[in-house]
Amino acid sequence: MSDQPFSFTIPFPGFKPSRADNHIERHLSDLRGQFLDQHAYKTMLSEEDTLLYEVYEIKRPEIEGELLSGISIVHPGKVGNEFFMTKGHFHTILETAEMYYCLNGEGFMVMETPEGETFIEALSPGKVLYVPPRWAHRSVCTSRQEDLVTFFIYPGNSGHNYGTIEEKGFRKLVVENEKGIEIIDNPKFKE
Repeated sequence: MSDQPFSFTIPFPGFKPSRADNHIERHLSDLRGQFLDQHAYKTMLSEEDTLLYEVYEIKRPEIEGELLSGISIVHPGKVGNEFFMTKGHFHTILETAEMYYCLNGEGFMVMETPEGETFIEALSPGKVLYVPPRWAHRSVCTSRQEDLVTFFIYPGNSGHNYGTIEEKGFRKLVVENEKGIEIIDNPKFKE
């Protein structure tokens, strides 16, 4: 890792950065327990461990003063009536923020605080979203055929806490029913 300035490109279409130090793939099995319809989840998983999303990370030292960034690509699809999504996380250092810039697709960022405040923001190309400190966040792709692609940037020392979400879930879910796309309370959320 160099201490020199650097640049990279994000080609349109495709959105895979010209420089990536780490490529993460998250499959259906990585989101065990996160989808509401567990029967649909198990049925789908028995047929294929579908790729739900990818992250291309631009690594820097994980210390105060540095910025980490990358591209998140959430693929279209549903488990039951719930859209594909990222695992979601708080930051390990709760008092750190994150910024997202939507490059492609449609979806939502589902956010909540440890105290129970929730906020859901629609994402579409050109939208810039500031996620304040203390807010867990999860990307949800509601596009039918296009990936939801976002560029993200956050403080190098913030870290990721996935465990809280794995244990409790998010308070709100994005589903599609006879009314269309709807935000609902998660009946499986654990206080």
